[in-house]
Amino acid sequence: MSLDVRAPAATGSVPARPPCAQRPSARVKALAAFLPASFALVVGLWGIRRQNTLWGDEAVTYQLAQREPSQIWHTVQQIDLVHALHYAVMHVIFDLFGAGLLSLRLPSVLAMAAAASGVGLLGLRLAGLRAGLLAGLVFALLPQVQKYAQEGRSYALVCALIAWASCALVASISRPGRWRWAAYGLTMLLACLLHEFAVLALAAHGVTLIVSRTPKRVLRAWGVTAAGVVIGLLPLVVVSAGQSEQVSWIGGPVRPYPLLVAVVVGILCARAPLRSRGPVNVAALAVPILVLPGALLLTASLVKPLFVDRYVLFSDIGIALLLGAWLDHMRRLRPARYTPTVYIAAIAALAALVPTSLSLRTPQSRSNDATAIGAAVREQGRPGDGLLHLAGRHRTLAATYPGDTRHLTDLALAQDPVESNTLAGVELPARDIAARMMQFHRIVTVRVARADTLTDPQEKAKTDTLRHHFRERTTTRVDGARITVYVRDDGTPRRPVLRCNTRGEGS
Repeated sequence: MSLDVRAPAATGSVPARPPCAQRPSARVKALAAFLPASFALVVGLWGIRRQNTLWGDEAVTYQLAQREPSQIWHTVQQIDLVHALHYAVMHVIFDLFGAGLLSLRLPSVLAMAAAASGVGLLGLRLAGLRAGLLAGLVFALLPQVQKYAQEGRSYALVCALIAWASCALVASISRPGRWRWAAYGLTMLLACLLHEFAVLALAAHGVTLIVSRTPKRVLRAWGVTAAGVVIGLLPLVVVSAGQSEQVSWIGGPVRPYPLLVAVVVGILCARAPLRSRGPVNVAALAVPILVLPGALLLTASLVKPLFVDRYVLFSDIGIALLLGAWLDHMRRLRPARYTPTVYIAAIAALAALVPTSLSLRTPQSRSNDATAIGAAVREQGRPGDGLLHLAGRHRTLAATYPGDTRHLTDLALAQDPVESNTLAGVELPARDIAARMMQFHRIVTVRVARADTLTDPQEKAKTDTLRHHFRERTTTRVDGARITVYVRDDGTPRRPVLRCNTRGEGS
């Protein structure tokens, strides 16, 4: 990475401004923001329903956001506090527009459009209009951006807030002012309250200021603002630390390879003499936000696994800025013999994105499909059948649409999720579960594809009773789960088990 050397002072004690550091006009700003945002909006709306499917994390948002505010508050005090603000926001949206797939995902689409406009403005401020437009368009095309633009979770909102916080940071460096620092601090705090790992972007901003050799007064102002963000976030960190079981499913880094590839590509782009304007250049802002959050999370994962690619989705801001500036640099070089090669490479890159973009809009692009699981339970179950979830904490996967399980009896449930202010409800003691199972002739079980040991007493009671007193009749595999119908073993010879697959096969 090379940082541009500033021009020496002209005369006197006032440093000369770079010739290209003049403020862009309102029309230029509107162009840099509007075109990337419009493109990101179109890409985000394309296939937004994903064939009317819903994956597990979205199902949690969908169910919790329909609860009353007091119920949401009581629930997040026990579990999932890190997403409390997002659930509250989605509750308001559901109240205004109704609960549905579009109202669940549209906020993320709009947030990614806002993030693309922020990236476009960042590129404009740091490297010029063409670099800004290219960066914003590249950002909208990135596979991770396309994926999380269509998910009813908080990650797209966090990404948008960090993009605009970065804009406020650059503006505060160029023209310091209390209201600019206040805007930066409030935007960063809101991003951190939506997901606490957004604080890693704050660390990246600090590195940007250091490598840019900003004046001490700017560093002091940033330090005060950053301290305010950390203090505001501290209560959430302290309380959510007691809910660490929420990330117990992470056995190791989850999908780190796209980020590692982006880091390599970004650093290669940063080695080029990229155009720079103003006191901060593209590399000084983009490389830290691309590299540092993921590196810190991967380092922490050596002690406790924490890395998931979506937790540092905002790192895509960095790679988009670097690619946009590099493409602008290549356009300015324009050697005649390289021009066809550059165009062919750009077309090939766009063509390579088509299969990925298409696959991201299919049900199989996510790890499970709560809609398909619920539909399979409805199809396999008969009125009066028993229902068991293996394990009980995955009850949310079949509970997205109450009509799917309305005619079945949940044999292990003592208190439903709403009454107990939990995600999956409270289950009966092991002995009571076994006794209730013996009262039913047919039981429908739901087991997620992810390997579960099922070692706690309640789960052992379920599996032991099924093994000793029931036999498997049919099994349906859907994306993310197995739905099996068991019947009481009356001593007659066992029939072959019938198996069928729908919407992909779970592992």
